[in-house]
Amino acid sequence: MPVYAGPIGTLRCKEKKYDYENLPTTSVIIAFYNEAWSTLLRTVYSVLETSPDILVEEVILVDDYSDKEHLKERLANELSGLPKVRLIRASKREGLVRARLLGASVARGDVLTFLDCHCECHEGWLEPLLQRIHEEESAVVCPVIDVIDWNTFEYLGNSGEPQIGGFDWRLVFTWHVVPERDRLRMKSPIDVIRSPTMAGGLFAVSKKYFEYLGSYDTGMEVWGGENLEFSFRIWQCGGTLETHPCSHVGHVFPKQAPYSRSKALANSVRAAEVWMDEYKELYYHRNPRARLEPYGDVSERRQLRAKLRCKDFRWFLETVYPELHVPEDRPGFFGMLQNKGLKEYCFDYNPPDENQVSGHQVILYACHGMGQNQFFEYTSQKEIRYNTRQPEACVAVDAGTDALIMHLCEDTAPDNQKFLLQEDGSLFHEQSRKCVQAVRKEVGNGFVPLLRDCTNTDHQKWFFKERMP
Repeated sequence: MPVYAGPIGTLRCKEKKYDYENLPTTSVIIAFYNEAWSTLLRTVYSVLETSPDILVEEVILVDDYSDKEHLKERLANELSGLPKVRLIRASKREGLVRARLLGASVARGDVLTFLDCHCECHEGWLEPLLQRIHEEESAVVCPVIDVIDWNTFEYLGNSGEPQIGGFDWRLVFTWHVVPERDRLRMKSPIDVIRSPTMAGGLFAVSKKYFEYLGSYDTGMEVWGGENLEFSFRIWQCGGTLETHPCSHVGHVFPKQAPYSRSKALANSVRAAEVWMDEYKELYYHRNPRARLEPYGDVSERRQLRAKLRCKDFRWFLETVYPELHVPEDRPGFFGMLQNKGLKEYCFDYNPPDENQVSGHQVILYACHGMGQNQFFEYTSQKEIRYNTRQPEACVAVDAGTDALIMHLCEDTAPDNQKFLLQEDGSLFHEQSRKCVQAVRKEVGNGFVPLLRDCTNTDHQKWFFKERMP
C-alpha cells in the first residue's frame, strides 16, 4: 500500500526531475484585505525564493480596498523593487471571490495559482502542481497545507498523512483521511490524491480551463462557500480535483478571518441551488434559515451547467464521495425531536469540541427550530442519528447506564443504538427494554432524556417536528 508521508514519499519527491522548459508558466495571485505586514511579505518573498524563475510569469497582489496605512504607499514602495511583482488595487470592497477574479483577469501565465495572503511556500512546492496540469489540463491541483503556528508563526509542517477535503450536510468543509479505495488506486507514494472538495485558499488551475469552467460565481459575496461550489463544478463538469503530496505550503489559520463570513450562507445556498439537485433538501432540513436566505439570480450558472453538460449530484455522491452517508430524511422522521409532556423541549446535542462529535450526553433544551444541534433523524435501521456534522453520531446507551450518549454511527447499527419509535410516540430502547423519558436534572436546572421503565406518561412520548410554526 503506498505511503505518501514520511521518508519514502519525501525522498521520492526530492528525486523527482522536471523538464522546466516544457512546463507551463504561472501567475501567482494573492488577494488581501488589511493583512498584517509581516505575514503578507512572508508570503510574497517565499513565493519568489522557492519558485524557479523560469516558471513564474508574475506575482499579482490584489488589494481589496484595504484601509490600513502600512498597505498604502509603504507597501507600493516595498514591492516596486521586487521582480515580477504587480500590485493591483480594487476601487471598492469586492470580497475575496471578485478580488481573485480581478487578479485572474489580468494574469498572463498559463496557470493561475491562488494563495492566501498568510502563507509560506516550501522548497519544491510549485513544480509538482505545474507538472500535473501539464499532464492533464482539466486537473485542479492543491498543495498539502502545512500548519504555521498562530502564536509563534513557526512553520510546524504536517506530521501526518495528507488528507482529503469533504463536507457535511450543513455544507461545511471537513477534512478526512484518504479512503481505502483511493489508497489501492495509487501506484506510487507521490501519486496525486483525489479529493472531493478543496479548502479553497490554495490551488492551481489552467487559466484556459478556469475560464472554460466559468471561473468563480461572481454572484457570491465576500467569502465562504465558494470552495464547495467550485469543487462540485470541477467534478460534475468533467475535471478532477487533486492534492499533490510533493507540494507543501504552510498556512496560518487566523483566529479571526479578515474577510467577514456574513454572506457565507447565501453563497452556500447558491451552490446548493445550482449543483445539488434534489439533495439540496438535505441541506435545507439541517439549516432552515438557508431556505429563507436571499441568494440572487442563479440562472446564468444553471445555463453554464447545461452548456457544459455537467453530471448530476447523485453521480458526484456515488462516484466521487461514496464515503459520505446520505441521510434518508423520511417525512415525519427528521427534525426536532420534541417531548409531548414538556412541549417546549427538544433533543439537543452540542459537544464542547466541534472536532470531537462523540462521547457526550444528549440533553433537552428549548426548541429553537434552527436545525444544527437540534437536528436528528430516525432511520430505517432504528437509529437516532445526529447527522449535521461529520463524522455522524448516533444515540446510544452503554451497558449499566440510563443516559443517552453519542457514539459514532456504524455500518450496521449495534444493539445499544437501536430504538423503536412506536405509534403512540414512545421511544423504546430494544436492548434494555426501557423507554426514553424527559427527566429533571439532579444537579442544576433543565431536563435530560434518560431510560426509565415504560409507562404511559407524556414525558415518554416523542415526535419529530421539521420546523417551528
